[in-house]
Amino acid sequence: MKVLGVETSCDETSAAVVRDGGEILSNVVSSQIALHRPYGGVVPELASRNHLRLINSVVEEALAESRTSIEQIDAIAATYGPGLASSLLIGLNTAKGIAFATGKPFVGVNHIEAHLYSPLLTNAATDALPMVSLIVSGGHTILAHATTIGEHQILGQTVDDAAGEAFDKVAKLLGLGYPGGPEIEKRAEQGNPAAIEFPRSMLHDASDNFSFSGLKTAVLYFLRKNPQHCVEDVCASFQEAVVDVLVAKTLRAAVERRVKTVSASGGVSVNRRLRKALADGCKDHGLQLLLALPGLCTDNAAMIAALGYHKLQSGKRSDFSLEVAPSIGLGDGGRG
Repeated sequence: MKVLGVETSCDETSAAVVRDGGEILSNVVSSQIALHRPYGGVVPELASRNHLRLINSVVEEALAESRTSIEQIDAIAATYGPGLASSLLIGLNTAKGIAFATGKPFVGVNHIEAHLYSPLLTNAATDALPMVSLIVSGGHTILAHATTIGEHQILGQTVDDAAGEAFDKVAKLLGLGYPGGPEIEKRAEQGNPAAIEFPRSMLHDASDNFSFSGLKTAVLYFLRKNPQHCVEDVCASFQEAVVDVLVAKTLRAAVERRVKTVSASGGVSVNRRLRKALADGCKDHGLQLLLALPGLCTDNAAMIAALGYHKLQSGKRSDFSLEVAPSIGLGDGGRG
């Protein structure tokens, strides 16, 4: 079964064709980073206008790269939430229009749920599930326990800032560029991660929740008290504090649930220091680690098409009354 996926939840316009939920035939992503960089963040109106301008050509390119005609597509999947309402509308309505015009089945997909299962898309592990999954991005920091595809439980999530949001805010405090994550990672490679003792919020808390607002504030106070600071040391120490918490809580959750697999996905999971720390920790605990490929960590339609396939196989369909759900959570993954 070939599924055409469409993703426009924020500032990437993406379309992909995936066969049988695992073979990526195409995955076209048009990024808007350069468009939003002068503003230091995503401007919703600019994002939606750009989606509208690009969506048809991106879908056409995805079909061309996969050497698939629209008649050869078996079903359509699209993100319906969470995300920016004005951006979600473009992709969802485009997918509905294609499905209506072609008579193909249509299914709405939860963007966070697609991230959750994205490490399974390019990893051949047949015994991956059950697994404890870390979903870490600009808008979300979630620990989940997935037993089968489509069956998962939220173990914990951030009570304030997401990890990626903290990266962006600290980068702004330091006068670095947007997006903040890659800028901090680049500077951190030249810094000393032990130079500054920043707090590890909720590290020893009994829950599986996270908190990064206090860490961001600690960086702010440090910069005020130390105007002659070394940017590289601040970046390295801040990054290490975030990674320590993410890795420790993920590994603890995996050990407590007695799973054999840990996975990580979402934009922040591209961070090389996080990947190495997870790999080292999983090795120490005898756990299998599944990481989504870097190109599948940021917003992309391949993960939407892949999860759409599994939903369709389980008999789920969406009708054309499905509306965007900008604030939907992972626990609402089956709504589509």
